[in-house]
Amino acid sequence: MQKKPMLSVAEALDFMLAAARPVDVTETLPTLQANGRILASSQTSALDVPPMDNSQMDGYAVRVADCGGAGEGQPVRLKVSQRIPAGHVGQPLQPGTAARIFTGAMIPDGADAVVMQELCDSQQDADGDWVAIRHAPSMGEWVRRRGEDIRAGSTILASGTRLRAQELGLAASVGLASLPVVRRLRVAVFFTGDELAMPGETLKPGAIYNSNRFVLRGLLENLGCEITDYGIVPDSLQATRATLREAAAGHDLIITSGGVSVGEEDHVKPAVEAEGRLNMWQIAMKPGKPLAFGEVFREVLSAAGAATGAKPASESAVAADAAMEQDSAFFLGLPGNPVSSFITFLLFVRPFILRLQGVADVAPRTYAMRADFDWPRADRRNEFLRVKRNDAGGLDLFPNQGSAVLTSTVWGDGLVDNPPGQTIAAGDTVRFISFADLLY
Repeated sequence: MQKKPMLSVAEALDFMLAAARPVDVTETLPTLQANGRILASSQTSALDVPPMDNSQMDGYAVRVADCGGAGEGQPVRLKVSQRIPAGHVGQPLQPGTAARIFTGAMIPDGADAVVMQELCDSQQDADGDWVAIRHAPSMGEWVRRRGEDIRAGSTILASGTRLRAQELGLAASVGLASLPVVRRLRVAVFFTGDELAMPGETLKPGAIYNSNRFVLRGLLENLGCEITDYGIVPDSLQATRATLREAAAGHDLIITSGGVSVGEEDHVKPAVEAEGRLNMWQIAMKPGKPLAFGEVFREVLSAAGAATGAKPASESAVAADAAMEQDSAFFLGLPGNPVSSFITFLLFVRPFILRLQGVADVAPRTYAMRADFDWPRADRRNEFLRVKRNDAGGLDLFPNQGSAVLTSTVWGDGLVDNPPGQTIAAGDTVRFISFADLLY
């Protein structure tokens, strides 16, 4: 029987994103508490920003017509009629006068420009305060116009936006005290391998510390997920199936690390096939080939049973209810090698999670950069090489590209996306993906 060809990275990601069912449960949070959350519906402004013409500088509000001769060797001297700090409303500006004004203060009626204080000389005499203007301003100089940033009725934030500090500030600038957000994605994680131990434990012969647990949990926390960690599961089909069933009951997504290859002790793949279905397995990429995607079924009581707390009276009734109400949790099985697990999370799990959260644009950005290294060994798979930007504006290659060399992910600041069958010579332009664009 001929083996199916492995999916390309692009084909695999498209397949996963097409299958994603975005969470449709929302909640309303105070804007101050919405950092990192996903906006559930678009937001519009009820007001202009700024809400009035105001000064961009400390200086003097003037009429342009009164300052025509300034700056030609003879300053224009104007009477200072008032002082307008931010948050206060001045009186209409009379011809032949100036108003001392401060940054953010409302431009008084009659004024049509601001002269910064560095171009003015304040004076006092028996008649009061005066100012000598040494600059002839143009109409609207140093004036922020009403609505130049935001117009009332305009959309300021689109549905599916990941809320960062600047989005929260924008929402606050139009008076939005609360925001509708998508509920946090519920993610279950567990790790397989009898060789795994936790830091703090004594390493037995043949054992290794479970670094993947720390990497994956940190990445999931960065994406704002609600995490249930089932820890290290024994290398057995029975234990793996039991954990999958338990995890499916209350989670949107199950992520495992290890056990998705084809060895006799790799139980995750057959366990998923027994408890659900595997829709995709093995990607034409290096590192990270044994990536699995599917779903684990969960059974939900019928509406009547759920309302009364009653259970179906027979196994046949259970099967019938399951057929009617059957639901599933998504499953993603990552490789056990630390670098493979890290890279497949960044390239597949992260965009899939973002799509489940309702984000539309999830593709990683690529940058054209110069390779300052040689890569003479072309591979039939899509390779992702750990690299670091150098001071000359190019990319250096980590010398050991092994899938277990976790130091490469700390040393490097991104990946080169190298197509199948492609060699690289120093000076070539390559596609660079920055870790900074992938970790949050």
